[in-house]
Amino acid sequence: MLYPSNLEQKINFQKIKNLIKEECNSSLGRDYVEKISFSSDFSLVQKLLDQTDEFKKILESGESFPSSSISDINPFLEKARLEGTFLDEEEFHELKLSLQMVKGCLNFFAKHGDLYPSLSQLLGLVIDLDMNLLKEIEKIIDEKGQIRSNASKELQLIRSQIIYEESRLRKVMDRIFKEVRAKGFTVDDIGITIRSGRMVIPIAAENKRKIRGFIHDESSTGQTVFMEPEEALDINNEIRDLEYMERREIIRILTELTDRIRPFIPGLKKATNFLGLMDFIRAKAKFAQKTESNKPLLEKQRVLIWSKARHPLLELALKSQQKKIVPLDIRLEGNERILVISGPNAGGKSVSLKTVALLQYMLQCGLLIPVHPDSKSTLFQNFFIDIGDEQNLENDLSTYSSHLMSMRHFTEFANKKTILFIDEFGTGTEPQFGGVIAEGVLLDLNKKGVFGVITTHYGNLKQVAEKNPGMINGAMRYDVDKLTPMYRLQIGKPGSSFALEIASKIGIHEEILSYAKSKIGEERVNYDRLLTKLENEKNQYQALLSEVTKKDKLLKTRLQEYNQLKETLEQSKKTILQEAKFQAKQLLDQANQKIETTIRQIKEQQAEKEKTKEARKGLEEFKKTIQPEKKPIAPTYKKVSGEIEIGDAVRVKDNGAIAEVLNLRNKEADISIGDLKSTVKLSRLEKISKTELKKESKTRKGGTYLPNQKMMDFSTNLDLRGKRGEEVLPMIQNFIDEGHMLGIKELRIVHGKGDGILRDITRNLLRTMPPVQKMQDEHADRGGAGVTLVSLK
Repeated sequence: MLYPSNLEQKINFQKIKNLIKEECNSSLGRDYVEKISFSSDFSLVQKLLDQTDEFKKILESGESFPSSSISDINPFLEKARLEGTFLDEEEFHELKLSLQMVKGCLNFFAKHGDLYPSLSQLLGLVIDLDMNLLKEIEKIIDEKGQIRSNASKELQLIRSQIIYEESRLRKVMDRIFKEVRAKGFTVDDIGITIRSGRMVIPIAAENKRKIRGFIHDESSTGQTVFMEPEEALDINNEIRDLEYMERREIIRILTELTDRIRPFIPGLKKATNFLGLMDFIRAKAKFAQKTESNKPLLEKQRVLIWSKARHPLLELALKSQQKKIVPLDIRLEGNERILVISGPNAGGKSVSLKTVALLQYMLQCGLLIPVHPDSKSTLFQNFFIDIGDEQNLENDLSTYSSHLMSMRHFTEFANKKTILFIDEFGTGTEPQFGGVIAEGVLLDLNKKGVFGVITTHYGNLKQVAEKNPGMINGAMRYDVDKLTPMYRLQIGKPGSSFALEIASKIGIHEEILSYAKSKIGEERVNYDRLLTKLENEKNQYQALLSEVTKKDKLLKTRLQEYNQLKETLEQSKKTILQEAKFQAKQLLDQANQKIETTIRQIKEQQAEKEKTKEARKGLEEFKKTIQPEKKPIAPTYKKVSGEIEIGDAVRVKDNGAIAEVLNLRNKEADISIGDLKSTVKLSRLEKISKTELKKESKTRKGGTYLPNQKMMDFSTNLDLRGKRGEEVLPMIQNFIDEGHMLGIKELRIVHGKGDGILRDITRNLLRTMPPVQKMQDEHADRGGAGVTLVSLK
């Protein structure tokens, strides 16, 4: 049972319907939207939700589903029922498009039907449809909705003859037109045209008697007449006869085709309903996508637990203003079935109530709703609301009287399968009486076991909800300091109207507020003051709790990372110690064995000087092999972000040299390394702190300039034999750059002959390098084409 009769208008459900209609591609789908209705049938609602949810998954998957615009062909089918009638080309074209849509749907579900079982069940509507009808129609009707010329042999002959006669007519008219134009009988800038379906020539009115023919029309000024020459008259008549013959043949073909489909009209009607239903479900799914709606878990037990619920119309309106909606969390079950929401005006009480009312109604109409998919809900048989002013002047009903009539209906028909929504409960009359009556109604509804959401400002209703099982208070959060609503529903405690605080903030005189407090009564003032204090403290503790939660989460993360690191280090320590002990034992065993062998050799050689020296030398060499190699510690440099500019300190990535940028051009830079200057690509440089450049300068002044060491270690010969192509490129680059920076003029690169691959790679790279002046083969006695001699600038 629904109450009142204009329920859908009050909760704005008609606007939801209009938005779904906008997503439909056909009048068939829009007709189904108008048929949306409230249902308490669990299996029906579940099926409707499953269908929409599956189509939403199709849209999200990106799968191609037939979605072109379709027409309602039911009027054409009704016309075809009558014997002797026929459908014209356009009507058959619409029928063909509908059958093609059905075929596309059948093909889609044949391929993906297992993924969408609820939608696949709808194929039962087209199970009896003979799809050979589509082939027969396609043989007759082309893609433009016209009769094909090969629809029959007679039609093909007639159209060929028409083409021939039209061609002959065009030749005759062109000849006559040239003749009369040459004689000056025609009007300038006007050629052969059509009048009354026949080709005519424009002739000046004063010359019309100079040409034999038939006048079909004249211009608005009367200065030009449009004449059909006598010679063309017979040809035009022949064409007209052929056109009549063509039309009679077309009617015969269409009549036969209509007779062919007549026995299948019931199946075609079902197919039309199927297409309308698919369009309707698709529109619901698209609306669900737009509003980010989901299918909650539908349960038979009485429970309503929603997370992140949002009013779809309000959210769409806020989105258009670049604003975000505050979602609603609500829980109604067991001994907390009736939620009594209180709080200040414009704080969101009514919006919360209307959100729950609209979403529950949408759900029971088979629509997905904007809630988190883990939400739970149930169905109700009765849906009652009392929202807004129902004052009726014709029936002499006041606002309060209309509310009382609603309360009478609620108390008379409500039961455990009822959900109701009452906005501003008890208002409309004296608060002293309205509050008491509302309290009695609320207690009666609670005894009946109803579910519902109620908003109120009355303190006695808050107290009733606090004391009685089955009811629970709820408050709209409010920023006491700023006196602005937060639009968040908090279940478990009542809310204050903050009337005195808001009045004080606005600037109402203190004497007036004192008078108001005295009239309200100290107990009531203290009660509201306590609620205000609780709200203020709630906001403070909420902020502190949020901060503590973040820190606690960070602490747990760091502790976990520390424990993992500690465990890894301990494990690594054990592994390293075990490996070190094993290697030490091996070294010790080898050393002992070497010493024993040396002693034995000395004894066997009877301590000959030379043999003893050789044995000791061998022992010393073994000692060097087992001593750990001291590797130089690579210097670290502080990198600086930003683009490289003239005067910056840079480091050459390949060899670690510290330099100063002298000049920039394109993607290269001129750099100075001490007294050496070079040109390198910017990609090989990284910007570092200028402090590093100063340190390097001091090092050079102290006589320990790095290039001196480089000069000692540098070899003018580079051997690439046995290397892969990708390996040699950086080797050649570094070899040439270091030679250039050290001032060496002649370098030698050994790449071998072989297939010539390394030689080609080497020489192609050398040609692109600015420091290279020339290159040539080595002398034939010293390697020839297997060696490249490089001369640097």
